[in-house]
Amino acid sequence: MNFRKIFILTGIVLLKVSFLYSQDHHISKMEKVDLVEPMVDAANSRFFFFSSACRPFGMVNLSPDMVLNGTWGSGYRYNEDTIKCFSHIHGWELSGIPVLPTTGNFKGQLGPDKYGSSYSHKDEIAQPGYHKIVLKDYHITAELTSTDRVGFHRYTFPKSNESHILFDFTTDLGSSKTDSAVTRKISNTQLEGQVVMSATPRRPKPLTVYFVVEFDKPFQTFGGWKDGKIIPVKNVIRGEHTGAFVNFTTTKNDVRLMKVAISYVSIAQARNNLNRELPHWNFDRVVKESRSVWNQYLSRIDVEGGTLVERRRFYTDLWHALQGRRIVSDYSGTYIDNTGPNPVVRQIPLDKNGKPKFNEYNSDSFWGAQWSLNTLWDLVYPEVTESFINSLLSMYDDGGLIPRGPSGGNYTYVMTGATTTPFIVSAYMKGIRGFDITKAYAGMRKDHFPGGMMSKTGYEFNTSIGGGIEYYIKDGYVPFPLSEKRYGYHQDGGAQTLEYAYQDYAMSQMAKALGKKDDYNLFSRRAQNYKNLFDKEIGWMWLKNREGNWEQPVDILRYENGWEEGNAAQYTWFVPHDVKGLIGLMGGADNFTNKLNESFEKARSHGFVSGSAKNKEEQKRERRVYINYGNQPCMETPFLFNFSGAPWLTQYWTRQLIDSVYSGISPQKGYGGDEDQGLMGTLSVLLRMGIFSTNGGTSEKPYYEICSPVFSRIIIHLNPKYYPGKQFIIETKNNGLNDFYIQSAQLNGHPFNKPWIYHEELVKGGKLVLQMGKTPNKSWGSNPKMAPPSMSSE
Repeated sequence: MNFRKIFILTGIVLLKVSFLYSQDHHISKMEKVDLVEPMVDAANSRFFFFSSACRPFGMVNLSPDMVLNGTWGSGYRYNEDTIKCFSHIHGWELSGIPVLPTTGNFKGQLGPDKYGSSYSHKDEIAQPGYHKIVLKDYHITAELTSTDRVGFHRYTFPKSNESHILFDFTTDLGSSKTDSAVTRKISNTQLEGQVVMSATPRRPKPLTVYFVVEFDKPFQTFGGWKDGKIIPVKNVIRGEHTGAFVNFTTTKNDVRLMKVAISYVSIAQARNNLNRELPHWNFDRVVKESRSVWNQYLSRIDVEGGTLVERRRFYTDLWHALQGRRIVSDYSGTYIDNTGPNPVVRQIPLDKNGKPKFNEYNSDSFWGAQWSLNTLWDLVYPEVTESFINSLLSMYDDGGLIPRGPSGGNYTYVMTGATTTPFIVSAYMKGIRGFDITKAYAGMRKDHFPGGMMSKTGYEFNTSIGGGIEYYIKDGYVPFPLSEKRYGYHQDGGAQTLEYAYQDYAMSQMAKALGKKDDYNLFSRRAQNYKNLFDKEIGWMWLKNREGNWEQPVDILRYENGWEEGNAAQYTWFVPHDVKGLIGLMGGADNFTNKLNESFEKARSHGFVSGSAKNKEEQKRERRVYINYGNQPCMETPFLFNFSGAPWLTQYWTRQLIDSVYSGISPQKGYGGDEDQGLMGTLSVLLRMGIFSTNGGTSEKPYYEICSPVFSRIIIHLNPKYYPGKQFIIETKNNGLNDFYIQSAQLNGHPFNKPWIYHEELVKGGKLVLQMGKTPNKSWGSNPKMAPPSMSSE
């Protein structure tokens, strides 16, 4: 009996071991793309946040939409119960081409609230490059994939005498209304047309989206509606408040394929995009190719160790870092320039093989990108950085200014300052130089003076006053209030002053590298303007009015009112170029460390974010916080301990932030506020890798600070076209949930006792080994002489 029990128990144990082995074996065989979870934070998405059927930076970002109207709380919304359409464009201030297959009595003319369909997440699959969902009201299984510029649909219909695919050009999509449309039948397998998406408060001019549609099987009839009523249509329907549809009969499990190609230039270019990118009808092949493309991008970084959830979250965040900012040029390299009074078609220069040398992009501001994209893209995807810089310089050629957030070929003047200056400078300093540096320097310099980007506050289209650059140059700060009149958004003198000072530092370093001594001295002096806002009596940054007096009453937790999407308590730390100088203003390293640590202790009680209240009074109360990791102004704060001789606090608080803000793979949470076109996803990646760059890589010799990696092994595969090394490895020993303090370190087999490393050392390739433990080793990396460089230490 006892032997029998032992035999049975042994068998159970062996089965369990075998099962666990098979699970681990399966996980080890998973590709990077299999680890991505598109549903993270999908309940809280902005219109352009959610992605599934798209390629990296793809012009087409095809996905279901549950809420159509509004910039915020729209697009794919996990907790909503009705799919209104599948639309092809989800970009910053860009949207267009909503479609939906239906069966039964046609209801398209009644609007999306009537024709939308229920669905279940149980029947849904969302992966990079693919989305599958069942429209329950119509018994249709919809599958979506794409190339860069072509959406590809596969619909499996039930038996029906009335099956339809509708194109609704009456709806709002995101922040844009639909002004008018033309839809034309070319044959019983082809449609083409154009849609004018209206101007928005952020994108000042209308934008035309051109489209070509092809079906693999002929439809029987072509129809349309206008102003909510079906009207007789022969071959074309045009005008405001119109939509179009095709009808056909289907048998059970009848599969219909549809391609939708787009262009912002012309129907001819949309057709060329289709012919060059998707000449065949093999849907599964496109899904497989999309997986392959994503896998190549994601495999630039290998991670080992950590939990499966941590690895899934890492590759989900990395996936987001490669999206949001969208291609707007065609396969041929044509693009639309809307910087002048009328749209103009432009051509990107071609290489010797006849292909465009780079892409044109649509992008929200690079506000905060110095703490995210500057590091990740430059280090892991330098070719992406280079392409974006050439796109920015192309717009400088077209419109006379380097933009800080181009949309639809328009200047939007989103946010404030010259946010692209650190992006360009950082790239150049790291050896990413496949662009015209003479042109780049001239354009950046222009942005730092009256008439440039520093003249304009957010969305200031018709004047150049709200940036306050004249005050900044004359008095050393931008006053608040600048004037009785508000010329745009974010007319916040405190934040503008600190941002300008940092951006001026970046310009000083660029001038130094190019041998422009006078400019180096000029911008170096301006980079010290941050000191003009430090109020020694209160020990925080504070506001000055036009007369040079401190603004009264003092309230360092008051949101905005001088501080851009933040407050004085948060912006006090915004001196990324001269942390040593800020330490001096605060009376030394101990005072600095204690003040910053107290801010984090207070922030712990609210999870390091400012909440998501909808009620204005609650929102006002929740925003009275010292640290907010749901937005960009606080990104650098935990890394400042590396500068003040307390790197163990950097290690501690970065791990707390990961666990509290950027953990898990739930649809209900993920980024604590606004993921913002890859910025917060990138930050999460860097936190888990254990590297960061407080000054955004803008010093003449860029460097990275070290924190506490989550994984036991991280391999960065370096691009050989840009860097001499093959790979750089970060390895941790004795790393765990509570073992996150660095005890000692070795770089390429030699003792390493500083919490930072030069970029030039890293890209030579090698290995950094970190011995971890449960208690802080306060002697490692804490020598003041070994602190990361600052402007004051140059």
